[in-house]
Amino acid sequence: MALFQPILFLLAPPCDWSVGRPHGSIRNGLVSVSLSESEVPSLHVHHLWSRTRIITMSENRGDAEERGDSVDAKFWSHRQSKAPNPPDKAGREGKAGAGSADANRYRMDYPSIGTCVIINNMNFHESTGKETREGTNLDAQAVESTFHGLGYKIRREDDRTAGEMEELLRTVSQEDHSGSASFVCVLLSHGDEGIFYGTDASTELKTLTGMFRGDRCQTLVAKPKLFFIQACHGTCLDDDTQMDSSCDESWDRIPVEADFLYAHSTAPGNLSWRNEGKGSWFIQALCEMLKEHSNQLELMKIMTRVNRKVALDLASSTHDHETNEKDQMPSITTLLTKEFYFPG
Repeated sequence: MALFQPILFLLAPPCDWSVGRPHGSIRNGLVSVSLSESEVPSLHVHHLWSRTRIITMSENRGDAEERGDSVDAKFWSHRQSKAPNPPDKAGREGKAGAGSADANRYRMDYPSIGTCVIINNMNFHESTGKETREGTNLDAQAVESTFHGLGYKIRREDDRTAGEMEELLRTVSQEDHSGSASFVCVLLSHGDEGIFYGTDASTELKTLTGMFRGDRCQTLVAKPKLFFIQACHGTCLDDDTQMDSSCDESWDRIPVEADFLYAHSTAPGNLSWRNEGKGSWFIQALCEMLKEHSNQLELMKIMTRVNRKVALDLASSTHDHETNEKDQMPSITTLLTKEFYFPG
């Protein structure tokens, strides 16, 4: 039984399959699916793994007991690039130089690495029924310090209503980012699947992130747009398992949804944990891994380490046996089209 194997799912979004059914076969343990070109929707890769092992009590669990944990609560055809991708000449794990011509890596030789917007919601109107998010200021401070250290221009906003959040991100998306290599947005609040809370009401996440699509934010086209979301992604608890130029000109067209990364603190449908005395598991792990590895590893490798730390090193500590010793699995959805390395 393969207990230590990562599992990769290629997920096709809902579409009209009336044109025909795919034909598949299994050979040597591999699933082969045959589709005609007219039957194939675009694919998104959903990155949701860390190396599996037995969940055990860790040193971090004892620390959590000092302050309790709480929850936040078109069809396609092949395109030919104008120039073929050159081979990776680096020959090792590391960043491309400022003037690198490697078509597999995002350009970082801009005047600025970019802006990092932080929306940190702690206090909520009574009408929402949401509790105060104790510990979130620790997350905001850690994010601010981490991304400032990486060279980002920080813009932090605390306790914003749904309308204010939308207006803020709309304004930022309309600014001139032609001199920036990337954009980062960190959202800290209560949430549910597909929604994010302002202090007075909720709004859809796609409303906030959609303002930076290629057809709405031209100066960030072909540049990485990274969203880190600390909020509940549903209401379920996660149990452990016991086991024995400024634009890229190499393509004729770029999908408006391209070059996004969405890093959620927890998998769809699940709650997200936050320690009132230390901050949230996900944000603290993210900042720790960025500080430790941003000068060497590619972003997705860093995020895999974040996944592992949250999934395997932490468990909830509460006085309720139904919520005690629960786990959390971050969820990273990447629409990035190149490798992302932070500049040195």
